[in-house]
Amino acid sequence: MSKAARLKSLIEAPEILVMPGAHDPLSAKLIEEAGFDAVQASGLGISATHMGLPDASILSMREMAERSAAIAAAVDIPLMADGDTGYGNAVNVWYTVEAFERAGAAGINLEDQVLPKRCGHLAGKEVISAQEMAGKIAAAAEARRESDFVINARTDALAVEGLDAVVSRARTYFSAGATMVFVDGVDSRDTIAALIDRIGGPLAINMVEGGKTPLGLTFSDLQAMGVARVSLPVSLLLASIHAMRRALVEIRLRDGTGADAELYADFSGMHRLVGMDDVYAREARFLDTGYLDRKYASAGGQP
Repeated sequence: MSKAARLKSLIEAPEILVMPGAHDPLSAKLIEEAGFDAVQASGLGISATHMGLPDASILSMREMAERSAAIAAAVDIPLMADGDTGYGNAVNVWYTVEAFERAGAAGINLEDQVLPKRCGHLAGKEVISAQEMAGKIAAAAEARRESDFVINARTDALAVEGLDAVVSRARTYFSAGATMVFVDGVDSRDTIAALIDRIGGPLAINMVEGGKTPLGLTFSDLQAMGVARVSLPVSLLLASIHAMRRALVEIRLRDGTGADAELYADFSGMHRLVGMDDVYAREARFLDTGYLDRKYASAGGQP
């Protein structure tokens, strides 16, 4: 089964699909290691970690596709890419879908914000017309090579136009070819329940620590309500920032560093995570034994 088919089946399954957001290949590996079935590329995370810049349509389509390719190649679980607004009109969306599918993504988020977009939990969002977005979705559906490639139509209209408009948009987007509709910035349990009841297809939401996400809702709660997918776009990014700040404070306070399991991951474990054991194994298979003996002589022999 292809990764796209796997992702689509996970969305259609009765169990909720929880997709933590990855901002680089290492965070994707950690998501896979933790046992999650799929990973969401975080546009905010990629922009913040690779450029130190906000999620405001600053990275180009090609830059995002290249970074998504690296994430997709690092894991065996399917990746949902972040295609922002499609980087232009419906014609640009066509090329965007082609690029992200070539990059190894199993699906793509496409949103109805006006370019330049912004994080969905921030104020000041603007949306294009439902008809223009429907054209983008139709182009995406026709451009994909694999029919199972997931088109996750994101709408940011809730904060701009209200619930009834979101329901109307969602139905239009499904008719245009969307696999799933992602309503960003949901602000209450009642809103989620109304969307599930009215939109006529799989609903995706996200949970943002410190954002508009309703407090107190567990994944089990969301599954019981009928949510198909929940993404955690910045959980690992925020955790990473917090951990790095803490480490830097401790380094200054201690006037040095050292092996501290409460502060640092295991050094050898880090190398295993990124595949150094595979390097050693392939050296043993393909390199001359005498050369390897000399190479590792100072370390007491080959690993």
